[in-house]
Amino acid sequence: MVSYMSFKELVHREVEDQDYRIRIELRDPRVLIMAPHGGKIEPTTAEIAAAIAEDDYSFYCFEGLKTDSRPLHIESHLFDEPRALQVVQKADVVITIHGQIDQKEEFVMVGGLNDSLRSEITRELEGAGFQTRVPTERLMGTDSQNICNRGKLRRGVQLEVSRKVRDLLRTDENELQKFASAIRKAIRIYLDRKD
Repeated sequence: MVSYMSFKELVHREVEDQDYRIRIELRDPRVLIMAPHGGKIEPTTAEIAAAIAEDDYSFYCFEGLKTDSRPLHIESHLFDEPRALQVVQKADVVITIHGQIDQKEEFVMVGGLNDSLRSEITRELEGAGFQTRVPTERLMGTDSQNICNRGKLRRGVQLEVSRKVRDLLRTDENELQKFASAIRKAIRIYLDRKD
């Protein structure tokens, strides 16, 4: 599978609203919840991001609409869709939701450069009954160009949600709300401490 190396490359071959769709909801500009590989690229990541954002936080999603949308996957450190860059630059807190491929185990890898928020999210997810892990080297989310680290503070959080957890959250609304509530609580605690 060959993925695009940039949005500029993608836009020459793919048609918006036919092959992909971009959804943006601007709310509290301090907090942005993103699914840069939503729709059929990394299934259920858009729904998870929307549940976390709810009616309070800003939301961005790049969704693959094609049956095989995997080639629409632009790696996070190369993700340069102009509308995404615009909303990211206004946010203090940027959390990206990604799909990790493991189908056998339930876990969430918590990465990114924002150590304080990362710790808070880990604590709240584990308190809600979700297992967390330190990301593998390839999924650390620590590249300064990673879209999660391009907000005002230049450090964000990247959540890699295993396929098994995503399937659970897709089919069980209570679990989805529990997951989203844990992350929302972590954000509130982090913002209160920062203010």
